Amino acid sequence: MTNDKLSPGMKQYLDIKKDYPDAFLLFRMGDFYELFYEDAVKAAQLLEISLTSRNKNADNPVPMAGVPYHSAQQYIDILVDLGYKVAIAEQMEDPKTAVGVVKREVIQVVTPGTVVDSAKPDNANNFLIALDRDDSHFGLSYMDVSTGEFYATSLTDLAAVRSEVLNLKARELVIGFDLTAEEEQLFQKQMNLLLSFERETYKDSQLIDQNLDALEITAAEKLLQYVHMTQKRELSHLQKLVHYEIKDYLQMTYATKSSLDLLENARSGKKHGSLYWLLDETKTAMGTRLLRVWIDRPLVNRDLIINRQNIVQVFLEHFFERSDLSDSLKGVYDIERLASRVSFGKANPKDLLQLSHTLAQVPAIKAILESFDSPYLKALVDQIDPLPELESIIRTAIDPDAQITVTEGNIIRSGFDETLDKYRKVMREGASWIADIEAKEKEASGINTLKIDYNKKDGYYFHVTNSNLSLVPDYFFRKATLKNSERFGTAELAKIEGEMLEAREESANLEYMIFMRVRKQVELYIGRLQQLAKHLATVDVLQSLAVVAENNHYIKPVFNDQEEIRIENGRHAVVEKVMGIQEYIPNSIYFDSKTSIQLITGPNMSGKSTYMRQLALAVIMAQIGSFVSADLASLPIFDAIFTRIGAADDLISGQSTFMVEMMEANQAIKKASRQSLILFDELGRGTATYDGMALAQAIIEHIHDRIGAKTMFATHYHELTDLSTKLTNLVNVHVATLEKDGEVTFLHKITDGPADKSYGIHVAKIAGLPDELLSHADHILFDLESSSQAVSVQTKAKAEQNHSVDEQLSLFNVDDDHSELIAKLKHLDVANLTPREAMNTLFDLKDLL
Repeated sequence: MTNDKLSPGMKQYLDIKKDYPDAFLLFRMGDFYELFYEDAVKAAQLLEISLTSRNKNADNPVPMAGVPYHSAQQYIDILVDLGYKVAIAEQMEDPKTAVGVVKREVIQVVTPGTVVDSAKPDNANNFLIALDRDDSHFGLSYMDVSTGEFYATSLTDLAAVRSEVLNLKARELVIGFDLTAEEEQLFQKQMNLLLSFERETYKDSQLIDQNLDALEITAAEKLLQYVHMTQKRELSHLQKLVHYEIKDYLQMTYATKSSLDLLENARSGKKHGSLYWLLDETKTAMGTRLLRVWIDRPLVNRDLIINRQNIVQVFLEHFFERSDLSDSLKGVYDIERLASRVSFGKANPKDLLQLSHTLAQVPAIKAILESFDSPYLKALVDQIDPLPELESIIRTAIDPDAQITVTEGNIIRSGFDETLDKYRKVMREGASWIADIEAKEKEASGINTLKIDYNKKDGYYFHVTNSNLSLVPDYFFRKATLKNSERFGTAELAKIEGEMLEAREESANLEYMIFMRVRKQVELYIGRLQQLAKHLATVDVLQSLAVVAENNHYIKPVFNDQEEIRIENGRHAVVEKVMGIQEYIPNSIYFDSKTSIQLITGPNMSGKSTYMRQLALAVIMAQIGSFVSADLASLPIFDAIFTRIGAADDLISGQSTFMVEMMEANQAIKKASRQSLILFDELGRGTATYDGMALAQAIIEHIHDRIGAKTMFATHYHELTDLSTKLTNLVNVHVATLEKDGEVTFLHKITDGPADKSYGIHVAKIAGLPDELLSHADHILFDLESSSQAVSVQTKAKAEQNHSVDEQLSLFNVDDDHSELIAKLKHLDVANLTPREAMNTLFDLKDLL
């Protein structure tokens, strides 16, 4: 169909669609949002809605699909959750009064990174990230449009960018430069991000300090430009840009956080079984979000950590006051997001009532905090601003029983506005007047069933059945005729109806205007509300840490400058919570100032990984400001944690388990310092035995000689335990076992020294493998160990066996019939035989004999 043959409405649709080619365009037509062409075909499939067509009898009918405007949000949510953008084109004038085609404009573009109005509320942050780049480094800026948080930093390489984007759990990336094919593959295919491109910058923003790094500024300005272009409004809730450095926090890659189950259980993807699940006794949505941030970014500043610890200690020591505080916090709504709804012009009466209710709670919260009478709390208490004037504005203006809608009245308190009260009096008395007219006319006409009804079409009317039509007075005039009755009006009824309808309409309009005025007043307090939200969230997280510490019998860790780790009867906090404190077997961990590496040996399934994670969680909890799961804990402050725990392929990027191992090992080797913590579990098992053992030893020696980081290295290579004889800062520890009558019990206790053997076949027995198979495995193991010992004896060192083969053979009486055997032995390179080759050679020699 040519453009000339299109209706004005469809021309308008196509003109708007040209500006939003990468979005589904919801085009408002009456009570529906319509989609056309490819948008309609794709949306019908994704949303499971009917696909019809416009101009069905045309040669090329236009595909069409639609959703009701009042339930559109649920459909928008589905599309955005699937990673699409949605542009909303609204009618900008009343169709009844419009001349020609109704004017329409896109009022907002909803994207995965800018969702603020989801029908599925979520307490987690939704960060939108912008990236810019020059030759040497990246500028990264991110924002939560729903809370107004706004940050920027500089990063040195793409690996750091990838890690930060993963840590922020972003779904959309705003790109300010040309991507290479490899970068596009990384972001779009491997990381499943929606890529949006923005070259323009939002200038003259008061939110950005121009003294920051130039690349951070341009990334932030492009992010602001994108947000303003999609949201189509000024956003008064956006906060000033905050510069941060990765090194200001305990550094951990996304893989490390995932392997330690910090924010979610890596296997299930759920909160349960994570550190976040363990520590979350928060009472507010803001507190829940802040707790996630604290877990994601533990501190490295000792003073800040100790300040948090001190407040947790105060809360622990005052049980009754803390209980009152927790109860008071339950009445606090998500004022951070309520403030953003005000900024977006989407706050309804219920939102303002929630805001008022929260502000009414704040004086009580502040009084409870003051009752602790602690110097550690003073600074925090002094910063809590109750905003009594704002609470008064909302309380005196908004009716406590107000509904969500703002156009149907009954949202403003009586007594707030004199004119509104007059309208309400007319409506109230009008109802009484109508009742009086009904009674008067019933008596005058003698129609006992006469009554006054109302509908939007006919207004107020007398309802008269056909059997009583002969009794209708002459001054009644007919309004409508039905099958079994008729509707009548009178001049008196029409007069009162006019006054009531005018009062009702004017009242609703006036209430709407008053509400808009009140909402505009609330907008002036957004900055103070955001500060209040931060302080209440901090109080909430600290009381949560106190509750968790008390319920689980945690102790306050101390920090030392001697590079020592001393944890007595430590437990893996999450495993302990799942198992119960009575069943968990604690372990002590000790590194003196000279010890840098613990080489851990012992059976599989015996607890090596749990022991290592136990230390990592203790460090993270301590540097959050939390108490820890132990009888005593003295730790240095670490700057980073590097891990390789558990085997996993990265199938999406085509990397094997061993490649992932080596990449994570490389991260630690290149970036770890003496103040870092490294946890390597079974490194090198993804390749051939000697390859893996050589790499493992070389990595251990590199960490020992060149880095000096505190390191736990769990291995099944028993040969590596000999390193303790030549590496002065390495010690052997192992998981103790109890072996009796052929049965092995794992004690889950870490003991000094190396393990004497492995128990792989016993683990297989626990897993339930057939007895016949296990017996066969025992025989194979015996043969392999025997041949390995034979090879070991032969190859201890060529220096010890410097006799030639001829000299060795001369010790025996060998006749010429064995010349082939002698020749084979002469050319045998015993030192380089693998165990399997040694066995095969022995069989060959035996055959020759």
